[in-house]
Amino acid sequence: MKKTALVLLAFALGAFAADTTPTFSLDVAPILYKNCATCHRPGEIAPMSLLTYEQARPWAKSIKEKVALGQMPPWHATEPRGVFSNDRRLTDAERDTLIRWASNGAPQGDPKDLPPVPKFIDGWEIGQPDQVFTMEKAYEVPASGTIDYQYITIPTNLSEDKWIQAIEVRPGVHRAVHHVLVFSKEPKEAGVAARPAAFGVLIPKAVNPPPGDDPDHLKPAPNLSPGILIATTAPGTNAMTFAPGRAIRIRAGTTLVLQIHYTAYGTAASDLTRVGIIYAKEPPRQEIRTSAFMNGTLKLPPSSSDTEVESAIQFLEDSHITAIFPHTHLRGKSWEYHIVYPDGRSEVVLTVPRYDFNWQTYYVFTKPLAAPKGSRLEAFAHYDNSTENKWNPDPTVEVHWGEQTWNEMQYSGITYFVDEQPQPASVAAR
Repeated sequence: MKKTALVLLAFALGAFAADTTPTFSLDVAPILYKNCATCHRPGEIAPMSLLTYEQARPWAKSIKEKVALGQMPPWHATEPRGVFSNDRRLTDAERDTLIRWASNGAPQGDPKDLPPVPKFIDGWEIGQPDQVFTMEKAYEVPASGTIDYQYITIPTNLSEDKWIQAIEVRPGVHRAVHHVLVFSKEPKEAGVAARPAAFGVLIPKAVNPPPGDDPDHLKPAPNLSPGILIATTAPGTNAMTFAPGRAIRIRAGTTLVLQIHYTAYGTAASDLTRVGIIYAKEPPRQEIRTSAFMNGTLKLPPSSSDTEVESAIQFLEDSHITAIFPHTHLRGKSWEYHIVYPDGRSEVVLTVPRYDFNWQTYYVFTKPLAAPKGSRLEAFAHYDNSTENKWNPDPTVEVHWGEQTWNEMQYSGITYFVDEQPQPASVAAR
């Protein structure tokens, strides 16, 4: 009798487990569509598509491993969920569902339970752009060799000022494009007074140019000034969509200047990078500014495993920070950002303990970070130039600032607005 009871209990537990095993159609697909499909679909940066059961099933073991380790979806800040609006991390329930699905044979379930596959507009993350600016001539990327930064201009032919609500950069050949910075170069004849800097550089002293100007590593071709930084794309970055009432101004007659870092990957390629823009439909209350600060004096000793390099700015006007973008190359291992308020209080606002060069992120604050006049934003980057760093190109050399990935950078992108701004008189809708 006792043996029979144990058999019945085991049978009941087995039936319960079978009933609660997640299926792709009912449980897994909604998670993948919500969190993974942006990259894991045809034509995007991920190496495989996960839109159908047939595509996802062979990767079940890998999905389980990457999700259990927190490597996918990629996210490297440690602040609690809710601090950043673009936080990619799965919820505990979502992670548990994917792990249990893969651990129990990765069943398909009833295809009738499958939700509709998300629709993407010609690959645009922001939706259908109001206007798309495309390189006038394709750049031919060689199969091998080092490629200098390219500076490519695209005239906008805008006859009036516009306000950008969302902007996205789409490389034509993802594997060949490491990053793109998009600048707006305003016409000299516009007669517009130069916008005063909202912050000044504290560290390093007398090295960095004013915000909005061209830093050393963005050094352009002769007689070409990039202008004002308005968009960025790099592995892991998202398109920028600004909250209602906030937008970037782009003036009539502006020329877009694209700084493109091409990398050879063994096959010749022909790239036509595009910039898609959605314009604001009403006058913004706040003008979004996108800029950067850096420390071009960095020096990493040979075989050093933990070298700290600092940079810092001080706000000259009451402002709010909407996003921060930390950037180093292959030797970068961690970042931390502090706000030091005028009264001396200090607050850690972004911690990235395991920086990954392959997944670079604009960390967008859900609630913009107040930076009163006199506040300092301090950036601390740490580097591993030792043999312990498996990505290190050469631990025997002293490393300095440079454009190529075997050099290094200490660069922070920043998106912000000044609190007191005059109300724009008008805005062109489309």
